[in-house]
Order: sequence, then structure tokens, then C-alpha cells
Amino acid sequence: MCRLNNLIDESKCYEEVRRIRWPNGVRCPGCTSNKITQRGRNHRQQACRRYTCKNCGKRFDDLTGTIFMGRHQPLSVWFAYLYLMGLNQSNRQIAEELNLNESDGQAMAEALRGGIVKRRSKARMSGVVECDEVYVVAGHKGRPDRIRGRAPRRRRLQGAPGRGTLAKEKPPIFGMIERGGAVRIVMLENVQQQTIRPLIEATIEPGTVVNTDEYVIYAALPRWGYVHKSVCHSRGEYARDEDGDGFHEVHVNTMEGFWSLLRSWLRPHRGISQEKLPLYLGFFEFVHNVRRRGQALLGSLLETLLQPVACPQNPI
Repeated sequence: MCRLNNLIDESKCYEEVRRIRWPNGVRCPGCTSNKITQRGRNHRQQACRRYTCKNCGKRFDDLTGTIFMGRHQPLSVWFAYLYLMGLNQSNRQIAEELNLNESDGQAMAEALRGGIVKRRSKARMSGVVECDEVYVVAGHKGRPDRIRGRAPRRRRLQGAPGRGTLAKEKPPIFGMIERGGAVRIVMLENVQQQTIRPLIEATIEPGTVVNTDEYVIYAALPRWGYVHKSVCHSRGEYARDEDGDGFHEVHVNTMEGFWSLLRSWLRPHRGISQEKLPLYLGFFEFVHNVRRRGQALLGSLLETLLQPVACPQNPI
């Protein structure tokens, strides 16, 4: 388990990086060869080791190819920031806790959330899947050029009535959840058949039973190759027993319960803009799917972020 008290010291942070990134010994991030020689330490951070690959000649260090490479903040600060993000503290709270400039904290949060969203695994669902949509208020915070000339909202923290769109500053979030499995949530410009079909086909296996509410956009599911079952909320129907076994298997209550978790999770982050909302959604999707909290969640976050990717400064 990745313990926070072991990550306060810089040397222990780099030991944790090596343990997670190379559990079977150091390997070259370019050719994956294990024929490695150590060539001293980073002159700015003595705990960071440098290496040379005997196979391809590439030079690298403990952080090459990760999002932590080339950052001016110490690695222990990044790990502490990531741990507090897992506890769902706001960017301002974390910056105050770690004595950081608020703009630095914002940039760190975006880098960490973006790294998780970029590296997370995409779910492929089968069995019984529930689909639903929810609408949240998200404007253009920090973008005065996008709101100049817009009429002020008449009700505080509320968007235009009716089904939301990006233009109404009430973007829809479309969700798919496999019962007993993973969830997938995406912010859309609007909720129409042409916008949800690519997501459904990329996530749900053909022939899967898909449960929805009575919204008309889901009527095309049988044409797309799925078994469609729905409940009609407007008639007070929230679960239905179709086979007479006493178990009400047709419902979207799992997805509805997830929306309650999402709203509670978004509450501390007041005023999220449309431009940043997808990062928050992707991060929460990852946290929900790994089903870990606290120190165990920190380990999962680090394992994901330490997956190497090519970068302009040091391509792999």
C-alpha cells in the first residue's frame, strides 16, 4: 500500500516511483530493455536517479515520460496534492493546505486530472447496462470573452429551464453503467440520437440489454442492435418485474444513484466552467471505477499517472 507518511520525504517519493514504475527492475522507456547502467543523479534533485540504456543508448531518469517530468514543484508536493484531490478537496483548499500560489495549484490540478483522464482505461460493457442523462450548470468561468453580452441569469446558480445544452450553460452529462461493473460519463453538446449513438456503440457490446427511462431518443436502441427495456417515470413507474420472479429488474436506479454521488462530489468545486468540467467528470469516473479510497486510491492514481507517454521535451 502507498502510505502518505512515506511520501513526505523526497527520497521516499522517488523510491515509491521506482517501486510502482519498475517492479521488476529498471527498464528503458524507449525500447523496454533491462540492460541499464546508472549514471549518477539529477543535479537539481539528488533523489532522482539517471540511467543509460545499453541497447538503444537512450538517457532517462526516474520521471522521464511521466507528467511529473520537468516540474518545478518537489515530487512530495505533487504526491500530497494528488492525495488531497482523492479526498475531494477543492483546488483552493489544497493550495492553502500546501502553501501554494492559487494559480500554481490550479495548474497542478489540471495536469493531474488531465493525466488521469488521458491514461484511464475505457470500459466495454455487456450484461445489463443502464443509460441516463443529467444536467448541471456550467458557464464560462474565467472567460470574459465568452460571456460578454450574455443576459444575466435570473436565478442564482441555475441555467435556462428545460433540457440543457452547452449553449444554455446547462450541459448534459450522458452516463452508462454496467450493473456490478464500470461507469462511463461524457459531457455532450446536447442529448440527441446522433450524439449518443457513437458513445453507446463504442462502449456497449451489441445485443446487450439496455435499460432507460421513457425519453424518446432511446427508441432507436433496437435498430442499433440492443435489447431495449424502459420505465416510465411520468406515470410513477421506477422499477418493473417482467418475468414474475419478484425481482424488479427493469430500472435505471443504479444510474440515478450514481448521479447523486456525482452531484455531491461536484458540490465543493463551485463554479466549474464548461472547459474544465470534462476533466472533473473523467477524474470522478476513474475514482468510481477503481473502487478505492484514501491511501489505496493514492496508489491507484500513482500507478496510472506513472504510465509513460511520449512528450515533446523527451519523446519515447
